Amino acid sequence: MPMAARRSIFKRSLTTAIAALAMTAAQAADAPAAGAAPAPEVTVIHCAHLIDTVAGRMLGATSIVTEGARIREVVPGAVTRDGAKVIDLPPSDTCLPGLIDAHTHLTMQFGRNTYAEKFHLNPADYAIQSTVYARRTLLAGFTAVRNVGDEHNESIALRNAINAGEIPGPRVFSAGQFIGTTGGHADPTDGYRWDLQGDPGPKDGIIDSPADAWKAVRQHYKDGADLIKIMPSGGVLDESGSSENPQMTLEEIKAVVAAAHDYGFTVAAHAHGAEAIRRAVLGGVDSIEHGTFMDDTDMKLMKQHGTWYVPTIIAGEFVMQKAGEGWYPPQVARKALEVGPKILATAGKAYKAGVKIAFGTDAGVYPHGENAQEFVYMVQAGMPPMYAIQAATTHAAALLKHSQDFGSVGAGKYADVIAVPGNPLDDIALMKQVDFVMKEGVVYKQDGHPTDAALKSSLGM
Repeated sequence: MPMAARRSIFKRSLTTAIAALAMTAAQAADAPAAGAAPAPEVTVIHCAHLIDTVAGRMLGATSIVTEGARIREVVPGAVTRDGAKVIDLPPSDTCLPGLIDAHTHLTMQFGRNTYAEKFHLNPADYAIQSTVYARRTLLAGFTAVRNVGDEHNESIALRNAINAGEIPGPRVFSAGQFIGTTGGHADPTDGYRWDLQGDPGPKDGIIDSPADAWKAVRQHYKDGADLIKIMPSGGVLDESGSSENPQMTLEEIKAVVAAAHDYGFTVAAHAHGAEAIRRAVLGGVDSIEHGTFMDDTDMKLMKQHGTWYVPTIIAGEFVMQKAGEGWYPPQVARKALEVGPKILATAGKAYKAGVKIAFGTDAGVYPHGENAQEFVYMVQAGMPPMYAIQAATTHAAALLKHSQDFGSVGAGKYADVIAVPGNPLDDIALMKQVDFVMKEGVVYKQDGHPTDAALKSSLGM
C-alpha cells in the first residue's frame, strides 16, 4: 500500500479513537461516580399557617423547601420546585418547628413496680425499653430532647443508635449518669439495706469533694456524655426523707461547673429547695430543674446570672395524683404531696419575675409521649401560648446551645417540622394532637399516623 494511503487510514483511525474517547469521557462526567451518594431529595411542604418562633407571630400560607436533612428555603405562599416531592398539609393545620423537651429520662418509666424492678431488670432491659420511649416521644412531635440522667449510660447508647439511623427517635443530648453525693438523690443504692449499699464513687457519679467532682466530670467526658446533670438537693421519688434539703456544698458545685466548662459541657441542676437553688446559681450552673421552693432571692439571682429555669410542671402534677393512688412508699408519697401543688404556682411566679424559661417535663416520671400536657400547665400558670411554644423551641434550643441548628423554621436549620390540627395560640391543648412529624427531612408521621420510617429500623433491613 502506498505511504500516502497508509497515512490517510491512520489519520481516520486516530480521529475515530479520539472521538470515542471524548464521548466516553463526557458520559463518565454525566454519570454518578461508582458508590457516590444520590443527590439529596428535595421536598416542599405546603403549610396553610406557620408559627414563626423567632418573631413570635403567626404567618399565613408558607412553603418550606427541604433538601436532605436541612431546610433550603422558606417562601411565602404555595410554591413548587422542579423534581420536588410535594406534601400538602390540611388547610386547618398549623406548622411549627420540631419541639424540644429539655428534661427527659428516656431510659425509664416510673410505675407501681419501679422500686422492685430495680432488683430484677438489667441495664440491657432499660436500654431496650428506651427504644420504645424514644419512638413515642418523636411521634409526639419532639424532634430533640435533653436526657438529664440515667444510671448506666443507656441513653448514650440510645443516642448513638438514633444518630446512626438504626432506630427512630428524637435527637438526644445525653447527660449520662447523674452526679450527686453519698446518700443523695443520685445515689443508686439509696434505700438499700446496709450490706447491699457498696461504696459508689466518682465513676458511678457519686462525689463527696471538689476532687471527686473533677474526676466524675472527666469520666463523663470519657464516656461520651453531652452535658452534666447534678443533684444539689433532695428529690421526690428517692426513698430519703426530704425533697428540698441541700445535698452538695457550694465548693463541690463550683468544681463540677469549672470542670464541665473546661470540657465544653453545660450543667443542669436538679434543685427543689431554695438553698440548693441559691448554691447552684452561685456555683455557675446553666439551668435549674424543677425549682419547686424557689424564692424571690433565687429568682433575682437567676436573672442576674442568666440561669435558665426548666419547671417540669407535669411531673409535679403526676406524682401528686399517683401519691393518692398508693403508688409510692409513705415517705415518697408525703414528698409528692408537698411538691406537687407548688410547681405550677412557682413556674407562674418565675415567669412574671422575668426568669428565662425553657420547656422540660421530666418524662419518665409520667408516661412518655404525653409531653405536650406541659403546654397546658404552662398556660394555666399564666404564660401566653406563644411563650410556652417558644419555651419548647427557641428557648430550649438556646439552652442546648444549638440555635443555629433547630428551634425555628429557617434556611440552613435542620428540616424538623411538625403540624397540629388548628391554631394552638387559640387552644394550646392542640399541641397534644400532632398529626405531622418530620425530622431531618424524614417524615415519621403524616395524617395522624406513623409512616414506615417510624415503624422500621435499619438493622437487618
